[in-house]
Amino acid sequence: MEELKIPFHKPEYGEEEIREVTETIRSGWITTGPKVRDFERAFAAEIGVKHALAVNSGTAAMHVALEALGIKEGDEVITVPFTFVATSEVILYCKAKPVYVDCSPESFNILADRIEEKITARTRAILPVHFAGQACELNPIKRIAERYSLKLVEDAAHSFPTLYEGKKVGVFGDATCFSFYATKTLSTGEGGMLVTPHDEVIERARLLSLHGITRDAWKRYQNPGAWRYDVVTLGRKYNMSDIQAAIGLQQLRKSARFLERRRRIAASYLEAFRGCELLRTPACGSFESHAWHLFVIKLEIEKLSISRDEFMEKMRSAGIGTSVHFIPLSEHPYYQEKLGLKPEDFPNTSDCFKRIVSLPIYPGMSDEDAGFVAQKVLEILQSADLKRPL
Repeated sequence: MEELKIPFHKPEYGEEEIREVTETIRSGWITTGPKVRDFERAFAAEIGVKHALAVNSGTAAMHVALEALGIKEGDEVITVPFTFVATSEVILYCKAKPVYVDCSPESFNILADRIEEKITARTRAILPVHFAGQACELNPIKRIAERYSLKLVEDAAHSFPTLYEGKKVGVFGDATCFSFYATKTLSTGEGGMLVTPHDEVIERARLLSLHGITRDAWKRYQNPGAWRYDVVTLGRKYNMSDIQAAIGLQQLRKSARFLERRRRIAASYLEAFRGCELLRTPACGSFESHAWHLFVIKLEIEKLSISRDEFMEKMRSAGIGTSVHFIPLSEHPYYQEKLGLKPEDFPNTSDCFKRIVSLPIYPGMSDEDAGFVAQKVLEILQSADLKRPL
């Protein structure tokens, strides 16, 4: 694989993470144990929520959240097709039916004013996605959930530490689910976190996350002879290891610095692209509230002699990695065949998909890197401008 001058993403790990992992390995306890508990407590305190459960992915967090809230076969859960497949597949894991609402053409988040028309007698929950690090319209969505006695489960895979009206995402819903995948704003390689204000939800989710066992290994083995456990329900194998949590603890301590660096890169992009009529920059209600997990531009393809994919190939040729977030569910054969989704049923989602490109934005990028990315974006677009004289 060719080495890019500026990859799309590069995890920001330092000596602190290495020392923490080494200490964990030397302790002799590497699966779910004291580091996981420390990470859960620290993350809950950072968000300002009562409970946190560390699991092995954001997908796992959403799955156990839905199960813990009682979502079952025949229920309906409202979500958005403009998302990664995990958001929808966890609903199917519960044998429930996903019901889709189109996204906003500006924020890419779910259209809050279109949710109510999708509610039926079978609707049990709303599962919005905070895309790219910008919160969706939580207050209107929460009011709808309360009006119809629906559960609110948030996909916040992109959204640590996003703010909404001065509070961190994670304190609004019945459950909020974060991802710590390699590209996320806080990374444990693989991992996730479920947060909730509800005692009964965390107790049920913790049980479901580890085989339905009443006592995890740390509780069983920290005291001699405490070997007894009971399986009281059908569970999953979703627990986080202490090695992952060790990385997470150090990443959490650096999260404010990481955010400030991403903000600086985002600001430099916004300034560089100001006045360019060949692309649109992210629309955000508040620059400071955005977590800037992704910086997604929309190409004005009608004004260009190249397609989005050709633009991305030219960026790669210049040594810059880009990506697309996301291929909508309505574009995937499984969802077309299983649920009858059609791209034309979601016009905003389909139009956005043809135009979007995610640019590199990660703490390890220098100001010079960000400037080089912006320069190449403008050079490529200007050379493809249909109105530009030959």
